Amino acid sequence: MDKTKGQLLQEELTFKFPHIGKDAPAQIEEAKMFCEGYKTFLDNGKTERECVREAVAMLEMQGYLPYEGGKKYQPGDKVYFVNRGKAILATTFGTEKLNKGLRINGAHIDSPRLDLKPNPVYEKNDLAFFKTHYYGGIRKYQWVTVPLAMHGVIIKKNGEVVEVNIGEKEGDPVFCITDLLPHLALEQNDRKLKDGIKGEELNVIIGSLPFVDDAELKDPVKLLALKLLHDRYGITEADFLRAEIELVPAQKAKDVGLDHSIIGAYGQDDRVCAYTALMAELETVNPKFTTVTILSDKEEIGSDGNTGLNSDYVLHYIQDLAEMAGVNVREVLQNSICLSSDVNAAYDPTFASVFEERNACFLNKGCVLTKYTGVRGKAGSNDASAELMAKVIAMMEAEGVYWQIGELGAVDQGGGGTIAKYVAHMNVDTVDLGVPILSMHAPFELSSKLDVYNTYKAFRVFYKS
Repeated sequence: MDKTKGQLLQEELTFKFPHIGKDAPAQIEEAKMFCEGYKTFLDNGKTERECVREAVAMLEMQGYLPYEGGKKYQPGDKVYFVNRGKAILATTFGTEKLNKGLRINGAHIDSPRLDLKPNPVYEKNDLAFFKTHYYGGIRKYQWVTVPLAMHGVIIKKNGEVVEVNIGEKEGDPVFCITDLLPHLALEQNDRKLKDGIKGEELNVIIGSLPFVDDAELKDPVKLLALKLLHDRYGITEADFLRAEIELVPAQKAKDVGLDHSIIGAYGQDDRVCAYTALMAELETVNPKFTTVTILSDKEEIGSDGNTGLNSDYVLHYIQDLAEMAGVNVREVLQNSICLSSDVNAAYDPTFASVFEERNACFLNKGCVLTKYTGVRGKAGSNDASAELMAKVIAMMEAEGVYWQIGELGAVDQGGGGTIAKYVAHMNVDTVDLGVPILSMHAPFELSSKLDVYNTYKAFRVFYKS
């Protein structure tokens, strides 16, 4: 049946983002295969330090070498630079002169979690606990009655570095925060949801048996817990003062749904973009423009600190590259393009009122281009220009990448930020591009394999364009 004039005009003048599973069903199996490596990366990298270690192993396997300041590099050379064990930069040198600009892709590898306080171990009523301080924007009630694993590093008094990992291996114990049973929660039920569990109630049980060789001891349960840690790692209570210990969900990444189409895991914000960016970097060969892939720390608490993007470590790296190439760093920066690779909130029909459906992103419609973030009137946002949006969209469409547009919720419902404004501060054209996520910041976040795969494809196109 021939289409009417109105139908033809409608096709010409209107649009909607297609569902990849309907439009390109062949990608379903491709995405599943790609995401097996992603799930392994999530399982092996539950802290920023572990992600850096995984990234170094992957980079070195592909021939990347540690960056040497002052050395002259040639097109095709591949290097990496580690910042204090918690952030990493990777570069493939391009054929164009550096003053033509860089292709920068910045993701973050820190995720919301529970950190141990500096003096965390205590006993109360014959139970031993860790005191914690939450890191990033968590909904505290989601972290109780969840199996937790203990990850991190301790620097002993003699300078020895001890890596801690309890709760991930078969046979390891896990840790847990208790909650009230419904029968006794009358007063707790009257709390506002955000206070259902309070910050000082995020206390982690670590033991219940006493050290029994001395009946006169004070806090014998705490002592036994400390003894078990000493037996395993040779540490004492004072060593926690020189430590970075994180409590993270103990479960591994899983397929979700009868169709295996969704990945459920901790830390997908923003390790999903870190992995896809890293894979695109690894597969970049002889690019036109020099690449700078950034896996950064501290985004969840404002990118502050010397391993976050609100410091100058990336600027210093680019300055060194410019000096090596004998070009003006300002020219390098103003001609560069950055993808701030971060996730966005996928439309959730259960909570539809907090989204504006026409401008929300959805599972299975591809990577999401986020023109601006911020709160209320775009406060704290980078807000990418029309020219940059056109350039990035053209790159993706030329290579058949599935993409969509998304805002972070309806106006005045909340909001958030990414690393975009810190890169833009260096006079670099920057826009956010990443993966739609359900249950963001929860201990078990959800992403679509098709969206993950198309994000990777978008990054590959970006590096070769």
